Amino acid sequence: MTTINTSWERIEAWLGQNAPDILAGLASGATDAEIDAAEKVLGVEFPDDIRESYKRHNGQIRDKNYIAIGGPLYDYHDLLPLNGIAMDWRVWNNLLVAGTFDDIDSDPSPGIKTDWWNAKWIPLTSNGSGDHYCMDLDPAPGGIVGQIITMWHDAPEREVVARSFGEWIAQLAQDLEDGRQVYSEEYGGIVSVDDL
Repeated sequence: MTTINTSWERIEAWLGQNAPDILAGLASGATDAEIDAAEKVLGVEFPDDIRESYKRHNGQIRDKNYIAIGGPLYDYHDLLPLNGIAMDWRVWNNLLVAGTFDDIDSDPSPGIKTDWWNAKWIPLTSNGSGDHYCMDLDPAPGGIVGQIITMWHDAPEREVVARSFGEWIAQLAQDLEDGRQVYSEEYGGIVSVDDL
């Protein structure tokens, strides 16, 4: 099994050759105390692969407008730092608590609940428009705790894209190396080659 650090080494090597500004915009690692504090805010316990990844890179450094330095790391999405995860989660959770989604269901793939938003969906990325790749810590029957899912603010589809964060980050490394994800100057970050 590929470790988180091995996946990051591959990603960093690719970024160094193809997108050095994004590489420079990766934040240094978070401390155990910072990770513990984020877990407390979110009311969850992160799987080991998330903890390991955030010890290496606490997401991407963001400017005063919350835009990632160097551009998006994954398919138009910035990798959120822990404080960004908490901030975006609070926005969604406040809407959930207010009853905004009481009569709205999503149209998920098997293994994902039909909620529009779930407090146990932890946003790991953001495209700045309310869309996220989330870690799902409350899957439906057939799902896996810690699976990575899509969450679109204005569309009902929810899809499992990886069974774990470790699998997801390893797939990013492979997609970069195989040319399925590429750096685009036009879009200012990493995008799917199919979108060019």
